[in-house]
Amino acid sequence: MTMLDSKVSTTAGVVEGRRGKRVRRGTISWRGIPFAAPPVGARRFRAPEPAPPWPGVRDCTSIGKAAIQEKRFTAIAPGKYATMAEDCLSLNVFAPDRSSSAPRPVLVFIHGGAFILGTAATPLYDGSLLARAQDVIVVTVQYRFGPFGYLDFGAYATEDRPYDSNCGLRDQVAALEWVRDNIAAFGGDPGNVTVFGESAGGSSVLSLLSTPAAAGLFHRAIAQSPAPELLVGQDNARIYADEFLRLLRDPSRRATSVERTEAPVEPDEALALLSTTNPSELLKAGNKLMNFAIAAGAHDPIPFGPVVDGDYLPLSSLEAAAAGKTHPVPLVIGTNRDEGNLFAKLWNVLPDAEKALLNVHDEETRREIAALYAGGHRDLIRLAGDAIFWAPTTAFADGHSTVAPTFVYRYDFAPKFLAKTGFGATHATELFSVFGAFRAPIGAPLAAGSWRSTARVTADLQSRWGAFARTSEPGFGWPGYTTTDRKVLILDDPNHVVLDPDGERRLAWSRVHSAAPEAAKLMPAPAVE
Repeated sequence: MTMLDSKVSTTAGVVEGRRGKRVRRGTISWRGIPFAAPPVGARRFRAPEPAPPWPGVRDCTSIGKAAIQEKRFTAIAPGKYATMAEDCLSLNVFAPDRSSSAPRPVLVFIHGGAFILGTAATPLYDGSLLARAQDVIVVTVQYRFGPFGYLDFGAYATEDRPYDSNCGLRDQVAALEWVRDNIAAFGGDPGNVTVFGESAGGSSVLSLLSTPAAAGLFHRAIAQSPAPELLVGQDNARIYADEFLRLLRDPSRRATSVERTEAPVEPDEALALLSTTNPSELLKAGNKLMNFAIAAGAHDPIPFGPVVDGDYLPLSSLEAAAAGKTHPVPLVIGTNRDEGNLFAKLWNVLPDAEKALLNVHDEETRREIAALYAGGHRDLIRLAGDAIFWAPTTAFADGHSTVAPTFVYRYDFAPKFLAKTGFGATHATELFSVFGAFRAPIGAPLAAGSWRSTARVTADLQSRWGAFARTSEPGFGWPGYTTTDRKVLILDDPNHVVLDPDGERRLAWSRVHSAAPEAAKLMPAPAVE
């Protein structure tokens, strides 16, 4: 085989990448490739536009700037943070460094972060080891979130200054369009694209499955630990946009009610506030908006996320799945056994048991669910985690399995370090296996005492994700999921198949989601000073 050229021509110009060294030997990467024009000036709060062409050869050896967020969330090494900017719409391509006789499958990763944080610069998301192990192309994407990506100012639009809803979701679609138009130049197959994501990235995958504009841009999907109800309804989107403008006008404002009794903000004032405020002040107003959502007891207690606007995103993920209106592509979907432990230990954002059941309106169902989680503090953490992740994810799988092959997993593997510290198989830990990070500096400490088992689980998950990307079948011993038998693969060391795990709890929760597919979002935002 010949070596891939580090210089590649894209539709906007030539990019030059870098060959991997040491643990990444045998790979090549191109980092910080713009897939859209900088969303600044008149493009702020607008749908992404194509990246302008550049002359000569663009150096693409460094990850692009992170989206605007709190600095502490951009840590990429001890004492080192990613640079942030509004101009954040870039992606990264990771590939084996040898040419292939046939185009390689492409996996496009969308990072998580509750739609308020995250960056593709996080070392955990380095796609080199997955690309090398499975002979695939891995693409990681940066997108807008928080007030920059998920506030809908459509009510303040004029002929001269329109605004677009769901800018963050549109960014993800634009990245997939870039893959369609450019990935062949990197050795990838534009006709074989798998989109995958974790947490808010997994939720994004479910939204893409429900977004008409994304049709045909990907051919398989993997949703890891999605929070399917992390969405914003149209009515609440209007309230949040109004309150955000008032916070820009008066940063000392401390409203505690969703009721709108004041005179409306006029479009001219909205234009002035939204176009002249600097990014750091927009971020501060977004933090205050999260506190407002909590204080006001808003139905959607995180104000940022895909907006069910009836247009770009016509239905919520659960509504689309229940109606059989998701894109009919094969799907791998699942959650981790101990989802809630990460939040209970490190970031106190889980609702308590009472709040987790607040929007279970049927009193009999409410009592039934509560009775199924009566085992003390650990069980109550499980209740909150199930409410946010597992129960709605199962509901989505039920619906999507009627339109396309669906494979459901539960990730139970916990190396000794995570087991002893009480984290267990908590939220996001499967990413260390998927990206091979147990053998990279960021993950090696977690593998202490479990070197062989982490190697086995990593090889298993990577081979399954790779097989699914190639064939739509995620490897030996993983049966398809149907509502008839509900076969779930327990990913562990070793794996095993279980029929309808936690079936009694699943049945109780299913009554909630069948009765109210737009049930309240249960994860409150963290208070931000």
